[in-house]
Amino acid sequence: MLLFRLHHVNHRFSLPIDISLGRLVQFSFWRSDIYAIIETGGKQYRVSAGQIIEVDFLDALDGTQVELDRVLLLGDGENVTAGRPVIEGAKVLATSQGDVRGAKTTSFKYKNKTRYHRKIGHHQTYTRLSIDKIVVPGAEEKAPAPKRTRRTKKEVTQDGA
Repeated sequence: MLLFRLHHVNHRFSLPIDISLGRLVQFSFWRSDIYAIIETGGKQYRVSAGQIIEVDFLDALDGTQVELDRVLLLGDGENVTAGRPVIEGAKVLATSQGDVRGAKTTSFKYKNKTRYHRKIGHHQTYTRLSIDKIVVPGAEEKAPAPKRTRRTKKEVTQDGA
């Protein structure tokens, strides 16, 4: 079985294709039942836990936690909750995996009979996010357990106390 990856037009995700049979191999974009539609950078994305997406540039360093609170819709296998316009208390927690540059787009200006032409290239910068968790409203967020401190040795004075 010979596999290769078919890339979507905007290169955001790819599908494994079996060339010998000419069909899609069973593949799921979303790994969990719960999903959310979020808005960032004026665009909407359908996300679920474990997914990696590229969004318009966010000012986040590599490895930092990003909180996306503009959740427009939440859904699981049976229930769908839509916001007006957003769902209060819902948020998506993601980790930044750094910045990437998109494909180069070329702009060409030309005016005939005047020997005027300009060629300009541009790469759009995107931030790659790994979706960690979708927090639904009303669900209590567990605070991380406090770190256990080690007992220090008792101070011994000269009089033995």
